[in-house]
Formats: sequence, C-alpha cells, structure tokens
Amino acid sequence: MTTKRFAPFAWGVLAYNVVVILWGAFVRATGSGAGCGSHWPLCNGELVPRAPRIETLIELSHRVTSGFALIGVVVLLIWAWRAYPKGHPVRLGALLSLIFILLEALIGAGLVLFEYVALDVSVARAYWVAAHLINTFLLLGVLTLTAWWASNGRRLQWRGQGIVTPLLIITFGAMLILGASGGITALGDTLVLHGGINPAESPLVATLVATRIYHPILAFVVGGILAVTVWIVQARFPSVQTKRYSRWLFVLFIAQLLLGALNVALKAPVAIQLIHLLLADLIWITLVLLTASALAQPVESSNEATDTVQPHAVAH
Repeated sequence: MTTKRFAPFAWGVLAYNVVVILWGAFVRATGSGAGCGSHWPLCNGELVPRAPRIETLIELSHRVTSGFALIGVVVLLIWAWRAYPKGHPVRLGALLSLIFILLEALIGAGLVLFEYVALDVSVARAYWVAAHLINTFLLLGVLTLTAWWASNGRRLQWRGQGIVTPLLIITFGAMLILGASGGITALGDTLVLHGGINPAESPLVATLVATRIYHPILAFVVGGILAVTVWIVQARFPSVQTKRYSRWLFVLFIAQLLLGALNVALKAPVAIQLIHLLLADLIWITLVLLTASALAQPVESSNEATDTVQPHAVAH
C-alpha cells in the first residue's frame, strides 16, 4: 500500500463523516430515532425489517451509512499502519479516529437502547446529546489532523508558543461548550416545535425553553474569543495558510450567526438546522486547520525519520 492516494482518501473519509453527521441530525430533527424501536444493532428485531415505515427507513439508512463510516476509518488505520513508518503522526491520527468513531457508535447505540430518541423527555437525554456533539467534534478534529499530516503537514508544536497555546486551548474548549449547547437547543426545538410537547407538561422541555436564549448569547461570547485568538495567531504566524484559514473562519462564523437568527425567526425548520450544523462542523474543521498550520514544527526541528516517509516505507 502506498501513501500516494492516502491523503485524498483521508479527506474523503472526513467529508463522508460530515455527511453521516448531518444525516444523524436529520434523524433527530424528524423524530425518526425510534424508527428501529429499542433494538440495536438489529432494526425492530430484524436484520432487514419487512414493510418498514418511513421513520424506520430513515433510521436504518443512518445506521447503514454510519457502518460504512466505521469501515472507512478501519481502512484508514490499516492503510496508515502499512504505509507510514513507526512514530509518524498519521498513525496516531488514524488510531484516534478509530477510537472516537467507536465512541460515536457506542453513544448512538446507548441513545437507542435507553430509548433517548424521538419524543423522549428524560433529563439524561440532554446529557447524552451534549456528549454526542462533543465526541462528534473530537472525531472530526482527529480526522482533519490525519488528512493534514497525510498532506505533508508537520507535527504540532504546542510548547514555546507564548500566549497562543493557552488561547487556542480556551478557544477549542469554548467551541465544544457552544457545540454542546447547540445540540441541547436543537433537542428543545425538536421536542417543542416539531414534537408539539407543551413545556408545562415536561420539566425538561420547560428548562430547554427557558434556557434557549443562552445559546445565542454564548455564540457571541465564543465569537469574541475566536476573533481575539485568530487575530493573535495570524499576527504571530503570518503565513499564507494562516491568513487563508483566518479569513474562512471569519466568513463562516458571521454566516453562522446570521443563520442562527434566521433559524429562530423561522422556528427551526429542519433544512436550516442541518445547514446550521454543517457550518458548525466547517468552523471546527477550519479552526483545527488554522491551529495545525500555525503550530507546525519548523522543518529544521522536525524529526526527518518520522515526519518524512522513507522510500522503503512507501510500498509493501
């Protein structure tokens, strides 16, 4: 196996996982999470359900596409282990990708088995949704780094970067909190606007409605943190790549804020929710790429034995 086609494959796996994540959001937004009942991995106790309802088809298709995503990451890991030498960061990225996609599968299975789907209004569901969003971001992060390293990106050097390192850590943490908040807010939209549940009938729904205002406020706060971080990173590392990713982050975040306002005004239609999530994923991926380009080790301090693929390690 060679490294020549590995990078395009890694970027393809990342893109495919974004599609799978959006389809999972569609399952939640349409209340189709219970389409296969409380059975997992079987669907309503069958491998292939007979005379399935539309909800069953939606949920089953999500499971199938998720299965292909797992297979893609397994292939990514095997390929990385065979094509890259010991100690190469691509190996680490592929291994972490497998760990996080397995966690993604376990969280998805838990949501089904504990029946935290459809119109369930248990408090535990909100925690599971938040954990799901955080793990999703982490999965996309390591997939992005794997593809970056496979595209001749160098290792990240966190030490000796002054204020940049703590700022980036704070920004990533703030983005994870914002993402979890967005997932919980979307859950409230599903239960109230699409499920028709009266807040007076459910303490959870009442809490989600009462706290809904905090998500846009948090978005503006995180936007401020992101703006400061990007400005400092770009000033400290004024390369073509950091400038490009900085511009993209600015454009994407402004678009996200405008789309969030539109989502509220239109009462969270499913299509707007999916675009909102897509922009959140793209912002996260772009932030990872900005960090990777800014903190890339200088060529002279990189370990050539591990950061450059040796001729004998290219083909097996």
